[in-house]
Amino acid sequence: MTFKTLMVHLELDADNSGILNVTGELANRFAARVIGIAACQPLPILYDEGLMATEAVTIDRSEISDQLAETEEEFRKAMSGRARALEWRSLITYESLAGYIADQARAADLIITGRDLGPSLLDESRRVKVGELAMRAGRPLLLVPKGVSSLPLRHVFIGWKETRETRRAAADALPLLKEAGQVTVLEIAGEKERLSAQGRVEDVAAWLGEHGVSATPQAIAGDGTEAGYLHAELLDRRCDLLVAGAWGHSRVSEFVFGGVTSDILMDPSFCVLMSH
Repeated sequence: MTFKTLMVHLELDADNSGILNVTGELANRFAARVIGIAACQPLPILYDEGLMATEAVTIDRSEISDQLAETEEEFRKAMSGRARALEWRSLITYESLAGYIADQARAADLIITGRDLGPSLLDESRRVKVGELAMRAGRPLLLVPKGVSSLPLRHVFIGWKETRETRRAAADALPLLKEAGQVTVLEIAGEKERLSAQGRVEDVAAWLGEHGVSATPQAIAGDGTEAGYLHAELLDRRCDLLVAGAWGHSRVSEFVFGGVTSDILMDPSFCVLMSH
């Protein structure tokens, strides 16, 4: 298993340099082709507002088209000489942006995107809800936070939790795990559960070994929030990449995730590969 095709989601009128550099590194590492993708919702058409509303919609669509063209140019320039082949896809749509990208993910092995900034910090017309994308894509997502411009893979952690989604994430991450300098399978558990947790992570490490990945299994007893302990451990050990399961459910088109996943979505300090 390897990553033959990467899909990188880019924001319009934003700094995409970090995510493009990470994508370029991975494209070069796996000799992959890269699909760049961007989308935006236009101003809604207000039929009862007359000519001025029509002009506003026309101007808005023209501005979006210009920004899509600029983003495509940025993508092609950044990927030049780093990918096996390049392709660009974009759309102006009133539909869900995450839904559009999830549909296009049929063409890729891995989706690379930025973290979810939340509705109050980014125009909804340009915001791709990462939770929705994770739930709908059927492909692993690599989240690249702002300020991160490289993925060296010196130390990769699997944040283990006994769920279907975490097992899926570990399998999806195998191409990256095989490239890692060090892999740790880490579970945070209560004191009474630590021995059981150690058995689980040892099973995972043994499974990884069958796939040519040498991994250290470790269960740590921690009081308080699982997410807090996990985040502290990862920062202390200089995590380059966290592999985690994304679990949740759909409710009135909103996507609700477990505690660890929601913390990862909203404020990662390092790259995260997640699967649902």
